[in-house]
Amino acid sequence: GAILVHETLNQIINPRNGWGYNAGQRRVRRAPNLGYDSPIAAADNLRTADDTDIFNGALDRYNWTYEGKREIYIPYNNYEIAQEGLSYSEILGKTHLNPDLMRWELHRVHVVTATLKDGERHIYAKRRFYVDEDSWNTALLDQYDGRGELWRVSMGVLKNYYELPGTWTALEAFHDLQARRYHVQGLDTEEQNTTVFTDDVPNKRYFSPASLRRRSVR
Repeated sequence: GAILVHETLNQIINPRNGWGYNAGQRRVRRAPNLGYDSPIAAADNLRTADDTDIFNGALDRYNWTYEGKREIYIPYNNYEIAQEGLSYSEILGKTHLNPDLMRWELHRVHVVTATLKDGERHIYAKRRFYVDEDSWNTALLDQYDGRGELWRVSMGVLKNYYELPGTWTALEAFHDLQARRYHVQGLDTEEQNTTVFTDDVPNKRYFSPASLRRRSVR
């Protein structure tokens, strides 16, 4: 399957638009409620819509507090775990990524805490972001349940893409500490085609629902 998303500059005023292609039905359908804590079925409900890319979406349901800088170890310059031809069985352990393939660096991070507003609804009552000072990527994210217990931890496995140039995630891991399960987004080392950064869009219809259907395969 595949998802097409049209992002907006202000998702509070104009929520994002989304469409999903179902390979079994060979149909494109409008994807409702593609925001906040809507579960992502392809992640076995271990990731919400606004967990994507560590955080993604509107900010209005939380009160945001900046807590200053801190030095912590974060996943950084992770080339080995993203090398072409590496099998998924080598990357994925039973409960976590293979630590022999991971690289960590001591970095200064901005610490930002988001606390759910009174009267608002979300499965996460509090979220604490650790934002890399150099690249402005959220490298780690702690997420708490309604009891105040640490529930889920998201990890952006960062690497420097020299061809951009810029730093972005090679993949993301989402851990549910209570269920003792995890989900990984962005695996591509076994794929023939991987993430390509380019400004070359064939035509203005490329990001249309009809184009999604034409480009999808059963």
